[in-house]
Amino acid sequence: MRTDPTDTGGLFVGRRPGTAPVRFRGVPQRGTEARQRVDGSLAGLLLAAMIAVSLLCWGPIPLACLWIGSEINYLTGSVFLGIILAFLALFPLLFGALAILRQLDNAWILVRRAAGHDQRTGVMGRVFGFTAFFCALAFTFWFLVIHGPGSSVFPGRGQP
Repeated sequence: MRTDPTDTGGLFVGRRPGTAPVRFRGVPQRGTEARQRVDGSLAGLLLAAMIAVSLLCWGPIPLACLWIGSEINYLTGSVFLGIILAFLALFPLLFGALAILRQLDNAWILVRRAAGHDQRTGVMGRVFGFTAFFCALAFTFWFLVIHGPGSSVFPGRGQP
C-alpha cells in the first residue's frame, strides 16, 4: 500500500494526474574530455546569467518601476495613478524575471548532466537566496554607513 505523501502526491489515497515524482535515468555517460569542458563552461555561463537575472530583481527592476511611477505622476499630476501603475509594472517584471530564472535553472540541470555530473536538483533557490542576502548586506551598509542617519565620516550632512 502506497501511503507515503511523496508517492501519492499529498494526503490523497490516489495520485492526482501530473504529480508523479520526477525520475531521472542513471548517471549519464561521460563524453570526451573536451565535451565535458565545453558543457562545464556552459554551465558556468548559465550560472552567471542566473546570478545576473536574480540581481535584477533586487535593484534595477524596482527602480525602473519607481521611475515609471514618477513619470506617470509627472504627466498626469496624480500620485495615486503613478503608484498604481508602478505596482502594475512591478509584478509582471518580477514574475517574468523569475520565469526566466526557472528556465535557466532547468537548462543548467541539463547541461550539468551532460557534463557527466549526477545533477538532480537546480540551484535557483540558492542563487536567489544568496543574492537576497548579498543585496540586503549592501543596502544595510549603504543605509547605515554611507547615507545613514548621521555619518561620522561626513559630518554636517544633516545641517542646512
